[in-house]
Amino acid sequence: MATSVATKPGAMSQSSKLKGYLMLLFMVVLSWLIFKIITPGNFGSPSNLLSYFQSSLIAAVGAMGFYFVMVMGMFDFSIGANIMLSAIVGCVFASKFGMGYPGLVIGCVITGTIVGIINGMFYVRLRIPSMIVTTGLALVYESLANFFAGGSSQVLPSNLRALGQMPLNIILAFVAFCIAYTLLNYTKIGTYTYAIGSNEFVAKNMGINVDKFKVIAFMISGAFFGIMAIITISYGSSMLAVTGMQSMSRNFVPTMGCFFGMAFKKYGIPLQAIVIGEFVINIIFYGFIALGAPTAVQDVITGLALLIIVTLTTQVEKGEIVK
Repeated sequence: MATSVATKPGAMSQSSKLKGYLMLLFMVVLSWLIFKIITPGNFGSPSNLLSYFQSSLIAAVGAMGFYFVMVMGMFDFSIGANIMLSAIVGCVFASKFGMGYPGLVIGCVITGTIVGIINGMFYVRLRIPSMIVTTGLALVYESLANFFAGGSSQVLPSNLRALGQMPLNIILAFVAFCIAYTLLNYTKIGTYTYAIGSNEFVAKNMGINVDKFKVIAFMISGAFFGIMAIITISYGSSMLAVTGMQSMSRNFVPTMGCFFGMAFKKYGIPLQAIVIGEFVINIIFYGFIALGAPTAVQDVITGLALLIIVTLTTQVEKGEIVK
């Protein structure tokens, strides 16, 4: 008897997708309206919203790649370390080696991809939880970043920061979205990603090389974090190498955006949900800044708000296993 695998989100009905888009639009409007009412003078103008959106694209790029890993039921605690290491290597190539924009792009993307491959290889070889593997490797990546940085902050020259500004940051993010969308919906990688995430045992019985595609998922994720590193250092102009797992603070925002993708997968718009979800996160973040709320309060309320959003948009069927 043949066993079917879950339908790809790209094959969802138009009515289901419309419902998903309307829910996302409602979240954007609601989050904007709440803070606009409370702080009408210094929040939510058209120019502010454009700035919030540009900032949200940074994390959205990384989250789109991380979706390939998360949808398989795996996790990555080395996100921040990967971004930091990739940005520093790209900056060194661009400025110290005089390679300019090609050095920045190649250095960031290749480094991120290599980190992703290493994560995947260690995970499938050691057969221990991905969270443990990537936590241990994050310490290694932090040390490497500190070595390449020479113990000091790496500053990207002002003439090499265009990829973090309009319109090139939006173009780069759009290209990343098109690549992720194509991989998910029109390639074997996307089909097998969803098959493994739906039921790994069934996927193996179908002849899918599960370990191979898990490594590929980490590789894709790493490449997208490399692209995120390009926009991050171009937007912020510098990157400081940190140690002792301090890079994990960079894990939060792309991970939360990916949760939006997971929650809206059933509507067939996971990548679109990541982009809009990151925008919602930024609206909430800047709303609290406009209120002058302490950072600790911002983190607590933002975390709770996102948990509520994901809970309300994710309905678990009876008997279904929650990973």
